[in-house]
Amino acid sequence: MKILTSKSLFMFLILMFISMKIHSLQFEVLSGRTKCIAEDIKSHSMTVGKYHIVNPNEPHPLPDTHKVTLRVTSTHGNTFHYADNVHEGHFAFETTEVGDYMACFYAADHKPPVTMTINFDWKSGVAAKDWTNVAKKGSVDLMELELKKMHEHVKNIHDEMFYLREREEEMQELNRSTNSKMAWMTGLSICVCLSVAGLQLWHLKTFFEKKKLI
Repeated sequence: MKILTSKSLFMFLILMFISMKIHSLQFEVLSGRTKCIAEDIKSHSMTVGKYHIVNPNEPHPLPDTHKVTLRVTSTHGNTFHYADNVHEGHFAFETTEVGDYMACFYAADHKPPVTMTINFDWKSGVAAKDWTNVAKKGSVDLMELELKKMHEHVKNIHDEMFYLREREEEMQELNRSTNSKMAWMTGLSICVCLSVAGLQLWHLKTFFEKKKLI
């Protein structure tokens, strides 16, 4: 039986944290401005998001000025969700591209300016699955549900490790290409320096010969 060292356990916990990718946050958007949230998601991953504007005057209704427009786009600019002038909403889709996905909130301009507080809950990967519905649909007991969760976590970590390996190979290829270009540039710089030095020696020799010093 293998015993995890503290370093291995630490790396395992980091991978678990990365694989879950849960983002729940609260931020402010000033009218006439845009605020964007980015999330790096691998392809063929489920991602879900819920958002709503916090009512500053509970229990009164939310003012009509408190509306936002949300657009969720991929790293290549493809739109996966769009909602115009809403108080709240949600989105869910399976990613088709790897890279940064951007959720941009825009608040229409008002006079005087209005500041809105937005609650945004964004989940992807294993965390995007509704395990309560899984338990209800499958009529499984608590132990089976936990096993399903563990299986999904392990599968997601496995996929994440391959994804990180691919990114590492890309970085290594970039480093090799950069080193090759640097070596070529270094060689070229040395040749230029030697050429300039040779020209200077030839010029000095010609000058001294004309002055009959040598």
